[in-house]
Amino acid sequence: MAFEHKNNTGSLFRNDRREKETHPTHTGQAKIDGIEYWVSAWVKEANGSKFFSMAFKPKEQQRSRVPGEDDDMGDDDIPF
Repeated sequence: MAFEHKNNTGSLFRNDRREKETHPTHTGQAKIDGIEYWVSAWVKEANGSKFFSMAFKPKEQQRSRVPGEDDDMGDDDIPF
């Protein structure tokens, strides 16, 4: 069974596959408000203090609605 984060928690691990300076130094996953994210983090330094700069990307992108698309499905249209 795979590990599943509780809501509003996450994990970061050192990126052992880093090939370029632009690649994140740490990667991981998080679950925020029930949505799962990939997390990328870079160790940076400013004013003599180190910190993490982070980016979040949803694991599954929401399908955007196409203008004019008919969203009204009747109960008979549901395939299950």
